[in-house]
Amino acid sequence: MAAFAAMLALACLMPGHVTSAETQLVVTPVGPNIVLFDPVKQGCDGNDIPDMPLRVYRDAEGKVAAFALHYENRRLSGASLEKLALDCKIVFRATRNSDPKQYDDRAWLAATYTEDGTRVFGLVHHEFQADAHKGRCAFAEYIQCWWNSILAVSSRDGGRSFMRQSPQVAMASPEPSEAGQGRHRGFFNPSNIVKQNGAYFTLIATTGWQGQPSGVCLFRNNDPANSAGWRAYDGKDYTARFPDPYGTEKPKMGNCKPVGPFPAPVGSLTRHRGTGLWVAVYQAKAGMPDGTGGSYAVSGFYTASSPDLLRWSPPTLVLETPTLYDSPCGARVLRSYPTLIDSSAKTRNFEDMGDAALLTFAEKRVEGCRVTHERKLLARKVRISRLEAQ
Repeated sequence: MAAFAAMLALACLMPGHVTSAETQLVVTPVGPNIVLFDPVKQGCDGNDIPDMPLRVYRDAEGKVAAFALHYENRRLSGASLEKLALDCKIVFRATRNSDPKQYDDRAWLAATYTEDGTRVFGLVHHEFQADAHKGRCAFAEYIQCWWNSILAVSSRDGGRSFMRQSPQVAMASPEPSEAGQGRHRGFFNPSNIVKQNGAYFTLIATTGWQGQPSGVCLFRNNDPANSAGWRAYDGKDYTARFPDPYGTEKPKMGNCKPVGPFPAPVGSLTRHRGTGLWVAVYQAKAGMPDGTGGSYAVSGFYTASSPDLLRWSPPTLVLETPTLYDSPCGARVLRSYPTLIDSSAKTRNFEDMGDAALLTFAEKRVEGCRVTHERKLLARKVRISRLEAQ
């Protein structure tokens, strides 16, 4: 997934339509870095590096449960977001299976949602790295053989263990791993799952295929227990379905219409309690298209605001910083996987925030021109204010 974040920038994902909003929210850092997790001091082994956006919820005991690490998926928990400890038990793992039909190569628990703190539903970022499996790829490079899908999992013990749902594939490209090699393909990096008007939503990136533009698509499900229920917005309604291309289900799929100014995956969605606006935070590299006909002036973390998850404001800069999309050469650190989380959120899944929150992100040390595995999960206090349209 770390490699994915760096490589996805090369796909030049084109953002969807951006609209002007009467009110736009601006996120401003107001404090120093806070260490939420340091693998050197708190990790179980060398796999416990921050490698995805932080996902949090309150379990049935009222404790904060969190996921933010590598493909050896382990659960963080504690009395608060600032007091997380790692449980060394692996809650979900893929086995490097060389058969793409099994969807069991490398897997990151990328999104969670729970109504009661006991039964937890999740979306998994699954990578079939065909270059690592003899005879599965016509190319030598990782990126040219990378085929990605989103799997559905669930837990009945508060997230201490996860099982695959049936069907296990929530979103996949229509072509199997063997087809279209030469570039990375599929669906990538779900945002957190949020609830709006009784339905569940997530934003997921795709590199596209013939007839399907690249970008970030909005998916809806009326019940996360139904792993086959995820449908993408097609420009008019939620009708596009992307099932397992190796399976027997062959529905009329349609295409999803990308939304927002997002040049790559969205780190998180959070609803501002004062205005009801959703705020998406994400990373971008200078020169990427910004959805308004222009481009991002500097690399860093950005936000956009929306009343309904479909219509998005132009982007605003939160923090200027080198990201995983930038060259590491000359940088001291790269930062990635931003999220906005209010420690005092009123919802169990931390879907809401007030006028103050935490900007969380992974910070990765650079050595020469190499990104090392020395990483920390950090946070900065931020202030949320309103920018009225002129």
